[in-house]
Formats: sequence, C-alpha cells, structure tokens
Amino acid sequence: MSIAASIKNILISQPAPADIAKSQYKTLIDKYDVNLTFFKFFDVVGVTTREFRDSRIALLDYSAVIMTSKLAVDNYFRLAKELRVTIPESMKYFCISDTIANYLQNYVQYRKRKIFYGKLTFSDLVEVILKHKDETYLFPCAEDSSLDSFKLLEQSKIHFQKAVMYRSEIKDLSSIDIKNFDMVAMFSPIGVKSFVHNFPEMNNDNILIAAFGASTQAALKSAKLKTYIPAPTKEYPSMVMAMDKFLSLTPEEREEWMKEIDILSKKRPARKTANDKTTSKKTAASKTKTVAKPKAVKPKLKTEKDV
Repeated sequence: MSIAASIKNILISQPAPADIAKSQYKTLIDKYDVNLTFFKFFDVVGVTTREFRDSRIALLDYSAVIMTSKLAVDNYFRLAKELRVTIPESMKYFCISDTIANYLQNYVQYRKRKIFYGKLTFSDLVEVILKHKDETYLFPCAEDSSLDSFKLLEQSKIHFQKAVMYRSEIKDLSSIDIKNFDMVAMFSPIGVKSFVHNFPEMNNDNILIAAFGASTQAALKSAKLKTYIPAPTKEYPSMVMAMDKFLSLTPEEREEWMKEIDILSKKRPARKTANDKTTSKKTAASKTKTVAKPKAVKPKLKTEKDV
C-alpha cells in the first residue's frame, strides 16, 4: 500500500502554537481527523558578546540593516543591548517581507521612511535595496546562512557586511519514534540536516515529506529525498494550505499528484545561482569571440655582419 493512501499521524518540525485552537493547523485536525505532533528539530543559539567583539564589527558603522528573519531581528537587538549600544532612530531597516517588518515593532517605532520590505523572496528585497544604494548595510545572519544571498548583494554592488549573530544546532530526536508517522513537514535546511542525521533509515518509501521554502527543498534534494508537498506556491502560499489540499484528495488522486511531482522533478533543470548565470554568460561570450590568427613572421636572413 502506498504511503499516501492513509495519513493519520503527522510530525511538524516546529514548536507547537501557543493556542492550537486558534492556529491554522486546527483546520487539518477538524477536517481530516489527523494527529499532529510538534517538535522542533534544532536549537538556535545566539553568539556571545565576546564572539561578536572578536568579529570587529561595530553596529553603529552602518546606516541600514538587512533583516531576513525574526531570529535576525531578535539577536540584533539582543547584542545591541548586551553591548550597551543605543541604535539611533535614523537607522533604516530592509526586511524580506511585511511579516518581518511588522515584527520589528517589538523593538522600534514603525515609520515608512525607515522601514522597507520586499514581497517575499530575497531577490525582491534586493530590488528595494537598489533604490537606496548609498546606504551601508549590516546583514545579521546565521552561521550557516545561504551564500546565494551574499552573492546577489555582491553582484548588485551593494556595500554590506555579513554579521554572524546566531547559529543553529541539531537536536537529539531519539525520543521520537519516527516509524509511527506517515508524514513529516520541514521548514529549513538545518531541519533537514537534523532529520537526516537522526533518522538515516528514512526515505521516500516510508514517509511522505512536505517542505516549505526553496532552500529547504534544495536541502532535501541534496539528501536524495523528494518533496511531495511543496510550499509556498501560487496556489498554496502556506504549508497548511498545501497540506490541506493534499489531504483532501482521494488515495488515487494523491498517487496522481505524486506522479506529477516525479515527472516535474525529472524535467526541471538544476536551479542556477546568480553566480552560475554570470559564469555561463562569460563562457558564452568567450565562445563567440573570434580568435585572432597569429601573424606570419618572416624568417630573418642572416647578413654577413651577423655572421
């Protein structure tokens, strides 16, 4: 019997909502009578003030800050407090989405003139940053942050400084009996790393995988695991919406869904990074250049004076 035929127990690799009755996940429980278990696959540890001082980065040397997550926001202001640095009101913040921009209100007063945000992706945010190229940017990030973001900023000739402010550490998941679950939902590359480390025996034959975000899906692919319930997509912008759609299907329709994912994954070429695109352009340009033929050099005849 296919793993998609009967789904009753789902493992969500995130902390449980403060009030499950008010969360989106309540929809899945009510509609499909599934059991949801919440368990975060990793811990986030902020760098110490001593570690940050060793990086020789001064928070006030920058006129703007790039924020890509709530963790970045929390640790930026945590370090500022611990270092006894007062962030000026003139500081500008460039956030990856309006969700992060709104979260900033926990620390600063929301003003349109100093808080900017993109639509959803980092590329969207870079488009906003390019309108403010004169700023000097600090980029709070995790120790294992994706290099693609830094490359995109470099290629856009944005003056920025990477600042490692926190790191992720995989957790011991031995308390989880993974074989009791029919589906697992993952939300980050470090979550995938923890899953593979703790459950090396698991594969697409014995558990259905849902994944949120392109980087999470790429990490699964690198681990030779397939994402059968991807999010966000145009039709299903949230993980819950994608899972809701899949669970609403009959076993036969689920099989068709998975076959389509299999076909698409075989057709879809590997996603090029911005650096790959630059390299390919250079390669193409070098192929079109005409190589100049060396000029024929007439042999110099020795004269009597040379002899």
